Amino acid sequence: MALAEEIQNARKKVVTDGYEMSLGEIINLYKDGELVIDPVFQRLFRWGDDRKTRFIESLILGIPIPPIFVYQDENGIWELIDGLQRLSTVLQLTGDLKGERADDLGTLVLNGTRFLPSLNTKRWKESAAGAEDGIGQALQIEIKRARIRVEILKSDSDVSAKFELFQRLNTGGASLTEQEVRNSIAVSLDRDFYSWLIDRSNDEHFVGTTGQTTTALESQAGVELALRFFAFRFVPYTPGMDVHEYLDDALMKIATDKDFDRDAEREIFSKTFRILQEAMGPSAFKRWSGVQFSGKFLMSVFEVMSTGVSHNIDDLEALSQQDRDTHIIESAKKLWDNQIFNQNSGAGVRGTTRLSRLLPIAADLLKP
Repeated sequence: MALAEEIQNARKKVVTDGYEMSLGEIINLYKDGELVIDPVFQRLFRWGDDRKTRFIESLILGIPIPPIFVYQDENGIWELIDGLQRLSTVLQLTGDLKGERADDLGTLVLNGTRFLPSLNTKRWKESAAGAEDGIGQALQIEIKRARIRVEILKSDSDVSAKFELFQRLNTGGASLTEQEVRNSIAVSLDRDFYSWLIDRSNDEHFVGTTGQTTTALESQAGVELALRFFAFRFVPYTPGMDVHEYLDDALMKIATDKDFDRDAEREIFSKTFRILQEAMGPSAFKRWSGVQFSGKFLMSVFEVMSTGVSHNIDDLEALSQQDRDTHIIESAKKLWDNQIFNQNSGAGVRGTTRLSRLLPIAADLLKP
């Protein structure tokens, strides 16, 4: 296909509009339920008070601010795609932010800045009778009249367009990890699937074998591992494809494919990590030194062991508990004698190379 034709076809997938609005109008849309910030997105609101203050200062001083991006559904409701930090800051300041996150954050009290030191301790409304800590009506009106451009992705756009837009606007920033971007898109694609995937990542045997740290849990690493498990089973990996792009595509396909049997896959997931937990516990995805399993969680071991067990569930369950545990442990040890594994699992091996070489050996390695 010629480049010009590819461009023409791609443009047909994206239908957009845009115009400027006052912040007061946007606040009213939010209060009326015509502009939605999903609670899952709200949990990603991470600006500190200093950064929030600098943003409010920009509004007061008339410094131009970037546009916000929304997706307009078939009912005309806007769903916020990008602009969470900015819009949530304004809503927290005015006291209009809804949900549990709003209760956690409380009232926004501003700090002093280099240009506006008198902003220190100021808030939207005075905190008590006679207090002088409110910003005053005149400044409230000025902030509400500040204008911001709204870029609108229409519902006529291809379903993947919303994913691409959110991903490109958010990936790479300090606020969101790759998986947090996927989580947000999963909510948009199918909220039930998002909840289903979160439930899998909280499976006790899965948590027990992967031994996730607090930092990993906060960055949604467990959810990404669960997604990897289903992606490897359901979506063939294309050699050379960027791993994160592969996971992005897999999420889209799994969340929207009616042939993906969630009940059956949930059962396989549960059995896979129960078998691994019973046999090896927290050592399931660690290095074999020749004497013991030790060290940190290794993605390469996870990919081979979990995938291999999942493809041999029936045969493994037919074994006695003792024989099954012995087979799993011995397979984990043999993995470190496998030439293909050793050549493609060490430091410096690209994820694209690792997946294309290791996934094909998983089923045979774990076969009883």
